[in-house]
Amino acid sequence: MEKYIDAHTHIHFLAYKDDREEVLDRAKKAGVRMITVGTQNSTSISAVEFARANPGWVWATAGFHPGHFATEWHHDKNEQIESDKEIFDLAKLKEIASAPEVVAIGECGLDYFRIPEEDVATRKMQKEGFIAQLHLARNLQKPLMIHCRAAFQDLLEILERHRDSLNSPCPGAIHFFSGNLEEAKKLLELGFVFTFGGVVTFSRDYDEVVKLIPLERILPETDAPYVAPNPYRGKRNEPVYVLETIKKLAELKGVSVEEFAEATLQTAIKVFNLKNI
Repeated sequence: MEKYIDAHTHIHFLAYKDDREEVLDRAKKAGVRMITVGTQNSTSISAVEFARANPGWVWATAGFHPGHFATEWHHDKNEQIESDKEIFDLAKLKEIASAPEVVAIGECGLDYFRIPEEDVATRKMQKEGFIAQLHLARNLQKPLMIHCRAAFQDLLEILERHRDSLNSPCPGAIHFFSGNLEEAKKLLELGFVFTFGGVVTFSRDYDEVVKLIPLERILPETDAPYVAPNPYRGKRNEPVYVLETIKKLAELKGVSVEEFAEATLQTAIKVFNLKNI
C-alpha cells in the first residue's frame, strides 16, 4: 500500500464527534497517516489522546492558535462546544507538549485577518504568545507548526529577530502558506517547509509559489474539517481527501503522484521525527 501524509488536520475536533473512527478508517484504508493539530490547551490534550490511541497513524501537536488571543475571538463550533475563551497558560502547554506523541509546537503564529490595525492590544498578545511558543519549541527541541494570515511582515520580523532561537536545520512548517513569492523566499532561507491544502485544487493563486518551493520543502495537508478540495468542495473535509491535494501538487511540481507521496512522507518523517511508520 502507498503511504501518504496529511501534515495538518484536526480529526480530534468536535466536527467529527459522531463518526471520528469511520473517518480515520477511511484514511487508513487509503494509507493516509496524519498529524492532528492542537489549537489551545484543551484541544491539544484531545489531540494527544487521539494520537496515543492510534500509534503509527496519528501524531499530535500542542499549541495556542493566534485567534484565541483576540479580545473578541471567533467561536468556531467545529472546534469546541463552549464559547468561553481559554486563557493562554504556557506552563500547562509545556506539560502537554512534552508528551512523546507531540511532534510540533502549534498551531501558533499570527492572524490579523479579523483584527483591525487599531486593535493594538490583540496584535501585541498574538506576538507575545507566538514568541513564547517559539522559545518553547526551542526548549523542547520540537519544530513549530505556524499559522500566519495577513501578518507575514510581522511574522518575518519576529523570526529574523529570534533566528538564534529557531531549531536547526528545519525550524518547522508554515501551515497553509498564503504569502507571496518574496515571503516564501525569506522563509525558505530560514529553513522552513510549507504545507498546502485543498485550495490548490480550485485556485491558481498558489501555482507560482508551489513551483518555486523545492519538492523536499513541501508537505500536503487538509486542515480538515476546513477547505475541502475539489471534487468535495463545500463538504466537510477529512484526511483521506488529501489524496486530491497530492495529485494537484504533484502535477504542479511535474512529478508522479508516487514520487510526490514518497518525497513528502520522507520530509514529514525528517521534520517531525515521526516513528513507527
